[in-house]
Amino acid sequence: MLAEERRSLILDIVGEKGSVSVTELYRRLKVSRETIRRDITRLAGERRLRKTHGGALSMDTVEPAFSERMTVNISGKQAIARVAADLVPDGASVIIDSGTTTLCVAEILEERRRLTVYTNDIQVAARLGGHNDNRVFILGGELVAAEGATMGRDATAMLGNYVADFAFVGAGALSAHPWLMDFTREAAELRGQMLALARTPVLLADHTKFNRVAPVRVANLEKVTHLITDSQPNDSLAAALESLSAELLVAAP
Repeated sequence: MLAEERRSLILDIVGEKGSVSVTELYRRLKVSRETIRRDITRLAGERRLRKTHGGALSMDTVEPAFSERMTVNISGKQAIARVAADLVPDGASVIIDSGTTTLCVAEILEERRRLTVYTNDIQVAARLGGHNDNRVFILGGELVAAEGATMGRDATAMLGNYVADFAFVGAGALSAHPWLMDFTREAAELRGQMLALARTPVLLADHTKFNRVAPVRVANLEKVTHLITDSQPNDSLAAALESLSAELLVAAP
C-alpha cells in the first residue's frame, strides 16, 4: 500500500468514527505502529486531523480556539452580524450567545439604546454594558478562559428565569439531518435553551459550519425563526433546511 493511500484511509477512518487509536490502525492497515505514528504526525502537521496520545481525532470533534476562529471568514461573519442586528429595535431584550459571530453582532448593537441583554460572553457584556441605558445580565457559571464565556449548570439555571424578544445563537456544526451540533454538552445545553426562551430565535451560521459534524446535538433547532448565513447552502443541506420553518437570509460579505 502506497503511503498516500494509507494516509487517505487513516483520514477516512477518523472522519467516520471521530477518533481512532494507533492499535486499531495497526490491526486494520497491517503496517508497523511506528509507520502509523509517522503518518498521524504528518497529517496533524497538515491540519487534516488532531494528534492525541495513542491515536488521532477528527478536526470536527474539537472546536478551534476563539482566537483562531476570529481569523476565519471574518468578512462573512460581519455580514451575518449586520443582517442580524437589523432585526433588533431600540428597547428590545436580547439573548446573545458566546462566539465570534455573536461578538460581531454585539459590536453593531452598540448603536442601539435601552437594550436588555442576557449573555454568557464576557466581551459581549463589556461592549454593551454601561452604554446607551442598556441593562446587561451576565449568566453565572464556570468561566471557560479560552472562550471568555461562562458555561455549565449555573449558567443554564440563571438563563431559565428569563424570556427575551430575540436570541442570537452561533452554530458549531450544521448538517443535512438537519442537526445543529456543538463540541461540548455544556455549550449544547445552553444554546438549546437560548433558542427555547426567545420569541424570535435566530441561528447564525457562516458557510464554514455547513455539512460538518460535532459530538453533541443542540436541541430546539425547529424553533428557529431565522437562519442567517453568508452563502447559499448546497442542495442537500438546503433541502434538509426546508423542513424547518426558519426564514433563510443570505448576507453578502
